[in-house]
Amino acid sequence: MSTARTPHPGLAMTDEVVAALADGRPVVALESTIISHGMPYPQNVQMATTVERIIRDGGAVPATIALLGGKPHIGLDADALELLASDENVLKVSVRDLPYVMARGLHGATTVAATMRLASLAGITTFVTGGLGGVHRGAQQTFDTSADLTELSHTSVAVISAGVKSILDIGLTLETLETLEVPVLAYGTDEFPAFFSRSSGHAAPMRVDTPSEVAAVMKAKWDLGIGGGVSVVNPIPEADEIPADQIDGIIEQALADMEKNAIHGKDATPFLLGRIVEITGGASLTANIALVENNARLGAEVAKAFTALTAQSR
Repeated sequence: MSTARTPHPGLAMTDEVVAALADGRPVVALESTIISHGMPYPQNVQMATTVERIIRDGGAVPATIALLGGKPHIGLDADALELLASDENVLKVSVRDLPYVMARGLHGATTVAATMRLASLAGITTFVTGGLGGVHRGAQQTFDTSADLTELSHTSVAVISAGVKSILDIGLTLETLETLEVPVLAYGTDEFPAFFSRSSGHAAPMRVDTPSEVAAVMKAKWDLGIGGGVSVVNPIPEADEIPADQIDGIIEQALADMEKNAIHGKDATPFLLGRIVEITGGASLTANIALVENNARLGAEVAKAFTALTAQSR
């Protein structure tokens, strides 16, 4: 299965991203929901700018993805980042929402699932985010499972995260990823990380220790014609983590508040993350920014390794 792709003609791509893809240079996709719905202003735009700089410093080209006036954009300028960070009318857009937002000419910030889909249409195979969506607690009754998981099952992009958001049911999420045949690679650890915490109590399905090992798994999977993504989970740096025994009680309080306010669906995660920031006095926001920056460093290295590996095979 070839990993070389011609970008979809319906995408608005920056000259920088177009040139990098045409030249076979590494490109790293970035989601935009973390900007519009995951962090408060102005920390969100500062984080987005810093993460793009980290990727450039790492030798790759950043491509933040969003919809502006209904048009999917691959790569954003400073004005677009500012709009996403400050405009309250920006919608949270998953894959199911893409046709509606495009047809109506609206602004939209892409979730992990939607970013994966648009990155793939652009020909980008490495994507950095903060945390992966998954199976929500109580999903046995609500059936609330993130589209991130189903998108991973059929869109061939490697997603680098700090693990499943700790507000979710990590065990059920890992079971679902196994059922969906998604490789889960834990970077430098034998334990699956839990976003704010390095420890989750769940063993990592597979371990890798270098960007080259990640790239080799990506290439082997897609060369076999096995479609779908690869989940790479990169634990938050030890100095920045909130230990599991500390964050668990905070998450329980935030979940209780969500239940009391009857918040569900795609509003659940933004509410929970915002509530956790309030309860922790901002400590969770500091941790969130640190883990995204850490993932960006790894993402640039993985993109470079995969680009080099595929160039050798050609």
